[in-house]
Amino acid sequence: MPDHSFWFYLFAFLGIIPSRYFLIAGGIYWACYTAGGQALSKTLLEKTIVGKNALGKTIVREFFVSRSLRRSPPSPQSIQKDVELSLLSAVIFAFAAAAIMVAYDQGLTRLYTDLDRDGLGYLGASFGLVLLLQDAYFYIVHRLFHRPLLFRWVHRGHHRSGDPTPWTSFAFDPAEAIAQALFFVGIVFVMPLHFIALIAVLMTMSVWSVWNHLGFELFPAAFARHWFSKWLIGPTHHSIHHRKYTVHYGLYFTFWDKLFGTQDAQYENEFDGALQPSRGEVLQRD
Repeated sequence: MPDHSFWFYLFAFLGIIPSRYFLIAGGIYWACYTAGGQALSKTLLEKTIVGKNALGKTIVREFFVSRSLRRSPPSPQSIQKDVELSLLSAVIFAFAAAAIMVAYDQGLTRLYTDLDRDGLGYLGASFGLVLLLQDAYFYIVHRLFHRPLLFRWVHRGHHRSGDPTPWTSFAFDPAEAIAQALFFVGIVFVMPLHFIALIAVLMTMSVWSVWNHLGFELFPAAFARHWFSKWLIGPTHHSIHHRKYTVHYGLYFTFWDKLFGTQDAQYENEFDGALQPSRGEVLQRD
């Protein structure tokens, strides 16, 4: 891999990171929140097993109504504010990414490109371990940022839109964006990571964050109780956080919330409510 200057990397990432945001967040917003996107999404769902029978067709037809987690449609003003904060965060992430690449060129990081060096087994294990470490870091930082003395300065912007949309996924105040970037700046200096694993983590983070802020519940009621999926965070779990603030601080997994007592005791009931037409009343009582 040829060496480049900091400015070369910075301008490259200033193109890559916002493009990733608009592609993933914008694409999913279009599919779920616009008439044309919903029509295409329903058509695609109808062609799957879900839409092959009468019950399936009913589920598909009512999908974007009965599974909405929102109390009201998103306003253009809230979306604009989310996009502005996200672009500011993208600039901060670009600086962090450029710094990592310059450090890699100088042999200062533990990033590597040779797949044979540690094998495919370590590649997969390192990917999973970074997700666990990032989730723990995110939980700690996120919970800290909800302290009254810090919230106004470092996290208020993310909650400004109320009910989230995919555009909210990377709407961070500058201080929070720096804190999130520092995890990756730090991990590449202490843990051997193939670039494939690092990129896989970044893509997982991008998609999962958009999923958490989707504003629609995609899975059946059993998701919140299944022995495996009950440990995974999704739209309903994170929507509750945007309503109540004092619960659900994780990014990927629920076990930190369960371990430290910040899991909403009514989560399973709230999840069931997400699949009912009266769902609008379920999360409004707090």
